[in-house]
Amino acid sequence: MSERSQPPAAKAAKAAKPGKPESRLALVRRARRINRELAETYPYAHPELDFENPFQLLVATVLSAQTTDLRVNQTTPALFRAYPTPEEMAAAEPEALEQLIRPTGFFRAKAKSLLGLSVALRDRFDGEVPGRLEDLVTLPGVGRKTANVVLGNAFGVPGLTVDTHFGRLVRRWKWTTQEDPEKVEAEVAALFPKSDWTMLSHRIIFHGRRVCHARKPACGACPIAPLCPSYGEGETDPEKAGKLLKYEMGGQPGQRLRPPADFPGQPAPPLGAA
Repeated sequence: MSERSQPPAAKAAKAAKPGKPESRLALVRRARRINRELAETYPYAHPELDFENPFQLLVATVLSAQTTDLRVNQTTPALFRAYPTPEEMAAAEPEALEQLIRPTGFFRAKAKSLLGLSVALRDRFDGEVPGRLEDLVTLPGVGRKTANVVLGNAFGVPGLTVDTHFGRLVRRWKWTTQEDPEKVEAEVAALFPKSDWTMLSHRIIFHGRRVCHARKPACGACPIAPLCPSYGEGETDPEKAGKLLKYEMGGQPGQRLRPPADFPGQPAPPLGAA
């Protein structure tokens, strides 16, 4: 069997043995190769929140804290029918807004943030979502992570989305040892051209949700196993690892009710569907 035809687990087992510390140049080359491999694995990588405009993406991203994108996507259709613009959401009765977003959890705090950011958009930005990070982070409930999601996916401004998946994977890959999201963002950004940042974020988050899970990564089914210094933390048997794969990788629905046309998996079911 040629090396190219070997499964990832077999090639990972033959990876270089630990030796002298990795040089900066070697780290950059390995990081960029991982990005290329992920691009081949997930050519359809995309934001996993349903949205049609910057306001919808901003609201959905705020709602996504401490819940899944699937639950947000199942909740936002009714929310946006009731409040399609910042002006209408700013005028919402708090109790009515809370009930609409209740399935996403922490609904009182999230409702307060949505009301606050909607009022700010109405009063300070003429009802439009601003396209600058320094403006976005002044909105209630909006930090750098949320701002980068909106900038990268609604405005085409490159940014890194350092969520829990992103942080976990880049530490496993030894791209950084930092825990603070802003420090993680800075160190990873320095490894790649700015033009790569947004798609890199999607690919890493996709991989974290599908393969490189927090508790039991599917190492034996991982396409970048030969490049991963943490190979072996999870299940290395290819057959057993294959059973750990999630979403379209495991033959299951994705997180979006309205996925992109090139998405190879099944759309998620609406809220309350069997």
